[in-house]
Amino acid sequence: MAAKPFQITVEEFRLYHTIDRALYSLLVVELQRDPLESMQTLALWIWLERTRFNDIIRKILSLPQFSITELADEAITCLKCIEDNRFLLSTDAGEIPLTQSLMAKEFSLLFFHENRDSATSGIRKIVTEVCLKALTDIMEKALKRGSEQTLTESKMAMVAPLAESFLIERIAQLGLGSDASPKRTKGHGVPCEERTMFVTFSKGYPVAEVEIREFFSRIFGDCIECIHMQEV
Repeated sequence: MAAKPFQITVEEFRLYHTIDRALYSLLVVELQRDPLESMQTLALWIWLERTRFNDIIRKILSLPQFSITELADEAITCLKCIEDNRFLLSTDAGEIPLTQSLMAKEFSLLFFHENRDSATSGIRKIVTEVCLKALTDIMEKALKRGSEQTLTESKMAMVAPLAESFLIERIAQLGLGSDASPKRTKGHGVPCEERTMFVTFSKGYPVAEVEIREFFSRIFGDCIECIHMQEV
């Protein structure tokens, strides 16, 4: 008789990531930073911790809030360097002194430039397999608090119900996990009905097609064939 696969509950998964949840909560609740941007920021730090720099999350949590704010701003610069091959040549490519101090060794944006491919795949995997599963309840609270704020925040209202229930299950079915590849992400060899998502949104949070496209593209890359939106 084959052994049953080990399963972990949502509560157990969140408990395992208690320290990550604490830092994310600090970013989006206490510091009121953008939820999606903060998710990518945390994923970057987790990737660095898994790659070669130990205990980063705990070290960041021990810092005063103004230092965490500056570190988060530097993380956004690092993410831009990962996303854009020409970023080092731009005027936005400044120093990251706090990040370098945190790593306790010679460290600069050049590290992210030279490791763009592994960083991109690693961060994407962490967002999918950790952040979307462990942080969506915190994200939902942050969104409720900021329901009347900017469009950037209001567009995130789709993440909580989507990521918590349908999105994670659908991602697994489409193969957008640890073994995802660009070809697989685009659905090559997969029937149309098996790579289609049907999503509904609250009328209180209008969402434009460009926002949906930007959200999925920022997390999963070029994975969208087309979007059909019903007029309401």
